[in-house]
This record gives sequence, C-alpha cells and structure tokens, in this order.
Amino acid sequence: MSDENLPPDDEQKEADSGSGDVSEDEALAEEWAAAMSESGDDQEDDEDEDSGNAARAPLEEFGSAQAYSRGDDTPNLDVILDIPVTISMEVGNTQIPIRNLLQLNQGSVIELDRLAGEPLDVLVNGTLIAHGEVVMVNEKFGIRLTDVVSQQERIQRLK
Repeated sequence: MSDENLPPDDEQKEADSGSGDVSEDEALAEEWAAAMSESGDDQEDDEDEDSGNAARAPLEEFGSAQAYSRGDDTPNLDVILDIPVTISMEVGNTQIPIRNLLQLNQGSVIELDRLAGEPLDVLVNGTLIAHGEVVMVNEKFGIRLTDVVSQQERIQRLK
C-alpha cells in the first residue's frame, strides 16, 4: 500500500504501529511471564500447605509371588476364570477364487477338505484344542469331544 493514498492521520498511525508492534509484543510477553510466575508461586504455596496435611499412601508391592500363586508354585487361575472366550467348530475349509464366490447362489455346493465322518475341529479363539463329533441333544446341535489336543501340542501350535 502506498503512503500517498492514506490521509495524514493514518500515516502517523501506520508509523506508530510499525515500531509499536515490537514494544507491544514485548510488553505482552512480560505480562504473561509475570502472570505465570505469580501462578507458579501460588501453586508452590498451595503445595507447601497441602504437603504438611497430607499423608502418603502406602505402595503395594507387586513382586511377591503369594498374591499370584497358591504357595505350591502353581499360578492362581482364579484371575482369568471369568474371561469369556469364543468356541467354534470347524467342519472343514477350502479356498476358492472370488469369481467363484460371487457366482454362488442358493443350492450351490462347496467341496471341503474333509471326508464325511471325519471329526470336526474345536477351536477356542481360533486355536485348535480338540476334535469331536456332532450330536443332537433336545433338538439342539452339540459336539462330543473325541480327542483333546495335549498341552505341549497346543503350545507348539501357538509358536
């Protein structure tokens, strides 16, 4: 903007504001610094007053094994017994291209990798834990476990 277009009063204001911005910013910064130091002093005073009246809470030691075991070096499983898990039965599986998947409709048959009569897989949160066969109990489907995977085998499958 050119100074020729400004009236004489505006020229003076622009000249003042150019040099005044720095001093106003410095003054504002000093005000903030003073306010921050005052509030910090007040907080320190409050902390000093509170520390005389407040008692420290005792910290619990988490290193002791007694809280987590029965004393015979076996873990206390009570802490995890109420955690819900998902149990699913897998009849079989297969892989097909998306083109074939999109062509499926009512009455389509998908060939699985299992033979008829083979046991189903029992999975807990996606991990194989047993094999079983389908049964009907009171008009509801169920599964009878025929083989439970050993603990060592389950651990190996997790790795």
